[in-house]
Amino acid sequence: MTVSGSILKESAPEHIAIIMDGNRRWAKSFGMPAAMGHANGARRVRSIVQACADHGVRYLTLFAFSTENWQRPAEEVSSLMGLLAYYLQKEVKDMNAKGVRFKVVGDVSGFDARIQALIRDAQDNTAHNDTITLTIAANYGGRWDVLQAVKAWQAAHPGESVNAMDDASLSAHLGMAYAPDPDLLIRTGGESRISNFLLWQMAYTEMFFTDVLWPNFSDQVLNQAIAWYGQRDRRFGGASTSPAPAANVRVKA
Repeated sequence: MTVSGSILKESAPEHIAIIMDGNRRWAKSFGMPAAMGHANGARRVRSIVQACADHGVRYLTLFAFSTENWQRPAEEVSSLMGLLAYYLQKEVKDMNAKGVRFKVVGDVSGFDARIQALIRDAQDNTAHNDTITLTIAANYGGRWDVLQAVKAWQAAHPGESVNAMDDASLSAHLGMAYAPDPDLLIRTGGESRISNFLLWQMAYTEMFFTDVLWPNFSDQVLNQAIAWYGQRDRRFGGASTSPAPAANVRVKA
C-alpha cells in the first residue's frame, strides 16, 4: 500500500494505541534471551513517536507492562523494570526537544520507589510540551482502570447512590481522562485480541492487527495502519450512507 504524506495527514487519527507484542518471539528467533527482545522493542519507540507526530497524531498510548505481566519469570520482570528505569532517565531530554508530553497510566504504586520517582520527574519535566502526548501503560489493566474509577467516583461523591453515576462522570476518573478515546488500535505480533487494554475507552476504536513483531515494526506499517483507518466509516453506532468500508485487515510480516 502506497500513500502520500498529505493523505495520511488528513486521515490520521487523533489518538493511536499500540499493543507492542512479539518482543520475546523476536528474541527467540535469534536465540537471544527475552530481555534482548524487549530492549530492541524499546528502541522502536522513539522513531514511532516521531512518525506519529509527523502525521499529526496528538496522542500515542503504548501498552508496555500489564497487571498480568508480573506472572512472567522473575528475570524477565526484572529486565523490564530496568528497561523502564533506563527509558525514564535517558529519554526526557529528547522528549523535551521534540515537544513530547510524557504520561504513565497504571497502578504505579506497584513499582519500587526509584521508578515511581523517575515517573514523577519525567511527567513533571515534560508537562509543558504540546506536540504529542506519549502515554506508557505500565502495571495497567482495563479492569483495574474501571474498578479504580468506580472507587474514585464513590470517594468524590460520598453518600450518593451509584444511580447518579453516568458514562461521563465515570470517564472523568479513568486513568486517561486527559485524552480522547483511541481512534485506532494497532496490535503487532499476530494476535487478535485486546488483552485487557483500555477496555472502557475502546468501545468504538478501529482495530488493526499485524503479524509484524514489535522490534520489526516500521514507519511503513504505521503508514498502512493510518491509511486503512482513513478508509473506515466512523459512524459510532449510527446508520451509514457511505460505501462499505475496508474490512479489518492483518498485515503479514
